Amino acid sequence: MSAARGYADGRLGGISFAVRTEGHLYGVDVRRTVPSASVLKAMLLVAYLRQRDVRGGALTKADRALLEPMIRWSDNVAATRVRDIVGNGGLVRLAHRVGMRAFAPAAIWGLSRIDAADQTLFFLHIDRYVPARHRATALRLLSSIVPSQRWGIGRVRPPGWALYFKGGWGSGTGAVDHQVALLRRGKRRVSVAILTTSSPSHAYGKRTLRGVAARLLAGLAAPGRGN
Repeated sequence: MSAARGYADGRLGGISFAVRTEGHLYGVDVRRTVPSASVLKAMLLVAYLRQRDVRGGALTKADRALLEPMIRWSDNVAATRVRDIVGNGGLVRLAHRVGMRAFAPAAIWGLSRIDAADQTLFFLHIDRYVPARHRATALRLLSSIVPSQRWGIGRVRPPGWALYFKGGWGSGTGAVDHQVALLRRGKRRVSVAILTTSSPSHAYGKRTLRGVAARLLAGLAAPGRGN
């Protein structure tokens, strides 16, 4: 944490981050709220799979045609369609089920408010909130983000750990670069959320995400830490 905090202090823009294990939450400004951008798509995925007419049956071709592009290559049209189906009410119900304290939906879904503490709470056991028959699908999507979007934490995954994550970014006024993730090895789980605002550029924001993530996760690559 001290290495990540020191690195973040030397970067431009606003930076908050959190790391959560089964027993602890660590972080910097973990309750700072920011626009969600596309990290909201992980919540949209889970809310969709929890719907009454989806949860109990096999996913249809139409279901997969929405969910796969929304998660794997962050398609905004698919995300808007999913949000229109689940509604802000579906997102709020999920947030309450998880125990999120800060989540607030917005008419423009990418402007929904999130914080790092809530996102690590969600991702630490994200599969728990998905109906059992759809858990493998949800995790497969979150583990198979297209190569062009596997920057930041996707570049510094510790050896031996499975990574499930979603990024979000946006340019112009209020520019953001975020990533939220679950790392899993055997029975061990660690969730991470890194939320940045007002970076000079998307490239700069991606470097910030990678630098913070590399320092937060360095210990997971140490001998004896993956058992």
